[in-house]
Amino acid sequence: MSEQGTQRHHSRERALEILYEASIKERPVASVLDDLPVRPDAYTVLILNSAASHEVEANELISRFSIDWPLERLALVDRLVMTLAIGEMLMDEPPPIAVILDEAVELAKVYSTEGSASFVNGVLAACADHLK
Repeated sequence: MSEQGTQRHHSRERALEILYEASIKERPVASVLDDLPVRPDAYTVLILNSAASHEVEANELISRFSIDWPLERLALVDRLVMTLAIGEMLMDEPPPIAVILDEAVELAKVYSTEGSASFVNGVLAACADHLK
């Protein structure tokens, strides 16, 4: 992995942590960011802001393509990983879709359940096709 790829991977991990904190505390992402003693790197903030501004659309897409799984029944980490990935897809200058999907699957493998990686991959692939 390139140096930029490694940095962005760490940015995505940090974004997931912050989004998780915001979700658990039921606070806006901006509020959690403002309370941090050290501001995260620019890419972390960029994907968090995109995920926050596209949250409604992301939830609609996840609901549509997670067939027979209502949003409220999804594992929290799975939903957050997919929200971040969709937010990243919807940025003005997103990375390649393949990179976004691969990173989301890796986050699901590390931070969620055994079956999460394939579930996240399937839902996000359908979302990506829809967004093209």
